[in-house]
Amino acid sequence: MRLEKAAGVLRLSRRLAASAEGLSIDEIAAEFEVDRRTAERMRDAVRDLFPQMEELRDGRTKRFLIRGGLDAFFEVPTVEELADLALAAEAAENDGLSARADSLRSLAGKVEARIKPGLRVRYAADVEALALAERIALSPGPRPACDPAILRRLRSALLAMKQVRFSYRPSGEGAPATRTVDPCGLLFGSVYYLVARRVGTPQPMLWRLDRMDDLELLDSVSDVPAGFDLATFADRSFGVFQESLEDIVLRVAPAAATQAASYRFHPSQTI
Repeated sequence: MRLEKAAGVLRLSRRLAASAEGLSIDEIAAEFEVDRRTAERMRDAVRDLFPQMEELRDGRTKRFLIRGGLDAFFEVPTVEELADLALAAEAAENDGLSARADSLRSLAGKVEARIKPGLRVRYAADVEALALAERIALSPGPRPACDPAILRRLRSALLAMKQVRFSYRPSGEGAPATRTVDPCGLLFGSVYYLVARRVGTPQPMLWRLDRMDDLELLDSVSDVPAGFDLATFADRSFGVFQESLEDIVLRVAPAAATQAASYRFHPSQTI
């Protein structure tokens, strides 16, 4: 088996061990960017390596998973993975996402703690060498301001499906007002937004986290609009702005076609 094929089989093994519901052949093909026949061969190779792989019925679809995880030998992270985790934490810190940077560093510490001491020392030197050779370019612009305690409470509300109440400061000189909302999701960017429906109104709207104070998690159950999907809500936006859909065509000179193709303006764009 060629090296890249062996690596793909090991990656798939880890995915099947990490997934609670398993993956179908079509999902394997999509995730690994291969055709269905290749996905089937990869599944068969995983079964040869791990006979404990299970096959579950989900309607007319078969799903595959490995319960109980893999042996520690197969779960040792690579130097590149640890370096990418450190780089992701640095990128989050540069973007002003201190809470996310702390979470990533905490995760890195937990992963490193599971590595054998001798290997950990060798890895530390290699990760440090890569860290010195790679940096995130700092992008100018505003950084998100957010109280970590408010973000934690909102995440708790989303998991528990509970309403929240907070004091909200509008833009300009308006006086703060108390708002009770049904949280639907969070959008992260140069500003953090809560997507939530104010009680008594029909549609969700955006609420800036940096304008919230005294946020409370209520006992009342959140009434999320039927069929609401955060990804669909975000796809209807340009950045975070919700507007009526329009077809926009950008035409470029042939000499600029390659450069223009690398730009992403909206998830629904076609080139």
